[in-house]
Amino acid sequence: MNWDWQAPMAEAKKVVVGVSGASGALLAFQVMEMLSSLASVETHLVVSSAARLTLAHEIGPDAEARLRELSDHVHDIGSLGAPIASGSFPVHGMIVTPCSMRTLAAIATGMTDNLLTRAADVQLKERRRLVLLTRETPLHLGHLRNMVTATEMGAIIMPPVPAFFHRPTSVEDIVRHIAARGIDALQLPVATQATAWRGLDQSNSEAAT
Repeated sequence: MNWDWQAPMAEAKKVVVGVSGASGALLAFQVMEMLSSLASVETHLVVSSAARLTLAHEIGPDAEARLRELSDHVHDIGSLGAPIASGSFPVHGMIVTPCSMRTLAAIATGMTDNLLTRAADVQLKERRRLVLLTRETPLHLGHLRNMVTATEMGAIIMPPVPAFFHRPTSVEDIVRHIAARGIDALQLPVATQATAWRGLDQSNSEAAT
């Protein structure tokens, strides 16, 4: 008997990328560039109204259009009927980059008044990965309490704090590493994106003493 059977191709993992109005538009670009390079990932982008202003100010007037070109699917911030607004739509996880304190507060309190915060709420209720690159400093008690609340609900709070063990030589190096760490936190079935700590070699150990 001849079996003409082939295993089905693995479906691309859907990832929602939310961009809020906090400073750090380069983080959004780097995350989108890295995700778009992964053939096994399908991106769904949603940009807040405030983020449009930040993108234009920090990168340029064509920034939002360029960001949209990197995404497989783009959803309007007010489109609460979009697929990513429902838990029945199979999504691997979501990353908000950068995540403003307003967006953090909305997520922590379940205020789903736009598609970004609704999509984030869906990740939490469906027990999926939600990574928040929270961007603010210094932090007051309300910020900290919202971070604790979001963490208790299942979110991963990941302030974009730069690492220096990989010896960055430019802002781009720092942004790239932070974005890679954010993507790694999603635990996609892909190779690790960030440069990993390998331990101190003998020369570094001597330099550190």
